[in-house]
Amino acid sequence: MRRSLFVLQLIAAFPLFLFSAEPSAFGAGDLTNPKPYGLTSNEKVILETKDTLRKVAVKSNNQANELDSLRERIDGFQTIIESLSRKAHNNKVNIQKVIENDSLKASNNDEYEKRLSAIVQSNSENIEKLKTLNSEMSVLVDTINKNYVSKEEFNTLVHNVNDFKALVAKELAGKSKSSSTSKFTSLKNVDIAKQAQADFDKRYFTTAIESYEYLIKQNYRPAYAHYMIGEMNYERKNYADAISYFKKSTSLYSKGSYMPSLMLHTAISMDNTGDEAHAKAFYEAVVSKYPDSKEAKEARKSLKK
Repeated sequence: MRRSLFVLQLIAAFPLFLFSAEPSAFGAGDLTNPKPYGLTSNEKVILETKDTLRKVAVKSNNQANELDSLRERIDGFQTIIESLSRKAHNNKVNIQKVIENDSLKASNNDEYEKRLSAIVQSNSENIEKLKTLNSEMSVLVDTINKNYVSKEEFNTLVHNVNDFKALVAKELAGKSKSSSTSKFTSLKNVDIAKQAQADFDKRYFTTAIESYEYLIKQNYRPAYAHYMIGEMNYERKNYADAISYFKKSTSLYSKGSYMPSLMLHTAISMDNTGDEAHAKAFYEAVVSKYPDSKEAKEARKSLKK
C-alpha cells in the first residue's frame, strides 16, 4: 500500500521527481562520485588519467621523502667518519710518542704498544667500512635522482599537460564553431530541423547530432534537440551520455509527446549503467503515467525480469 502511494505521488509530479533524483538517478558519468558508473570511453580515459597522476604525485612525494632521509643519514655517517678519523690520528700520535720514549722500551711496555696498535688497526678498518657504506649510499642517491621524477619535474609535466589539453580543446572548439557557422549560416532553423530529422531517420547520426547541437546554440526547440541527441547516444549505447541529454531535455520541458520514450530509454540506460534501483522507478513511472502506451508495455516486461 505504501509503495503504491509512493508511485502515485511520483507520477503526479514527474518533473519534480527528476530534479529530486538528479544527484543519484542521473548520476551516471559523474566523475566526482567516489564510485562512478555508466562512464563513456572518454570519461574512463579521464578517470584513469586522474588516477595515474594521483599515483605519480604520491610516488613523487614518497621519493622526495626518501631522498631527504638518505641525505640525513649520509650527513650522520660523515660526522661519525670524521670523528673516528680524528681518534685514529690521535692514537697514531700517541703510539709514536710511546715508541720514541726510551723509558717505555721495557718488556712490559711491548704489550701496551701492541694493544695501541690493535686499537689503531681496528679504527682504520671501521673507517674503511664506513667510507664504503657512505660511497654506496651516495651512489644510491645519485641513482634515485637520475631515474625518478623530481617534484619540480612532475609539476612541470602536469602544467604542460594541462596547457596542451587547453590548447587542443580551444583548437577543436574553434574549428567546430567555424565549421558549424559556415554550414548553417545561410539556412533557416526550421529547415535545419527538418534536415536533422531526415538524417536521424536515415541513421546518419553524426550529421544529425551536429545539426541539433547548432539548433541548441540557436535556442531553437532546445528540449527536443536534447532529447534527439539523447536518443542517438542511446542507439549508439552511449548510455551515460544519453541520460545526461534526457535529463537536460526534461529540465527544459517535461510535457513533450516524446516523454514516454524519454522515460523508458532513461530507465533502460540506467539498467545498462548498473543503476537498477532508479531504473525500476522509471519503469514504474512509465507504466503509471502512460499505461496504454507501447513504452508502458515494454516497461512491464522489464519489471517482470
